[in-house]
Amino acid sequence: MAQAFGKLILFGEHAVVHGQPAIAVPFRAVSVKVTSQITTNGGIRIVSDQTLEELPISDERLSQALRVPIELALRHFQIDTIPNIVFHIHSTIPMASGFGSGAALSTALIRSLAEAIGKNIDHETLNTLVYEVEKLHHGTPSGIDNTVIVYETPVYFIKGQPIQHITIGQPMRLLVATLPHATPTYITVGDVAKLYSNNPTRIGGIFKTIGQLVEWARQALLEGDMVVLGQLMQANQYHLQTLTVSDQMLDTLCDAALDAGALGAKLSGGGRGGNMIALVTPERETYVQEALLANGAQRVIPTTLQ
Repeated sequence: MAQAFGKLILFGEHAVVHGQPAIAVPFRAVSVKVTSQITTNGGIRIVSDQTLEELPISDERLSQALRVPIELALRHFQIDTIPNIVFHIHSTIPMASGFGSGAALSTALIRSLAEAIGKNIDHETLNTLVYEVEKLHHGTPSGIDNTVIVYETPVYFIKGQPIQHITIGQPMRLLVATLPHATPTYITVGDVAKLYSNNPTRIGGIFKTIGQLVEWARQALLEGDMVVLGQLMQANQYHLQTLTVSDQMLDTLCDAALDAGALGAKLSGGGRGGNMIALVTPERETYVQEALLANGAQRVIPTTLQ
């Protein structure tokens, strides 16, 4: 059995695509689990929460998200003869909600395949393969999803630069609210790119400002300063609104969380639906959770940064 957790972007989404830093953390409350079973015949077959039946990898009913990671891994391992394996996939990561479901699925599938055929795969190689799948899903992804999911550690990330692991000074509580609608990441990334193309000076300035917020947030995390971190979340959310990737429901949920006593609140991920996060104290956690649900959140998932 192989497993991969989801991810949360704490700071820097969208600006990270344009060379600025971002901070992301594993979201251990949700995961993808893949169990592989060696058989005597039949080639590679997949059973998932979506397919509900055993389908050969060549079956057109299987999505690229299921086929491509296995195909890339077989090519990497130089496996010419298709092995006989059944993969059973179970995921608790909501699809298209900004939690890195695609990268987590690819990571768990490739890990499970490697174990089944007796091959070792290091983090760097796995990260490279998963990023190739991400490009199919998102067009020009930053690489942050696959990086934090493969390495399973909080990361400070700049596209094209070495990964920097970060330390969180004290456990901090987040509430993660999912919305009943979502927008594919490639659409919001593309729209922000158009904004930048039309007004590089203004939008580029916003990217740099977000990058500075990320630097301050990194220090606040190291020091365990929840008050400053909450303020920085609100500042980041303001700039994401300016980049047009927030929407009315995200704004409503952020306001509701703050009104109920959250220290900070912002969208997380691509935006225009998906999910938002709220930083809370133990004393206010229940009140914020109730406020989020009362204002239309589909689900609220508690998690701890540590």
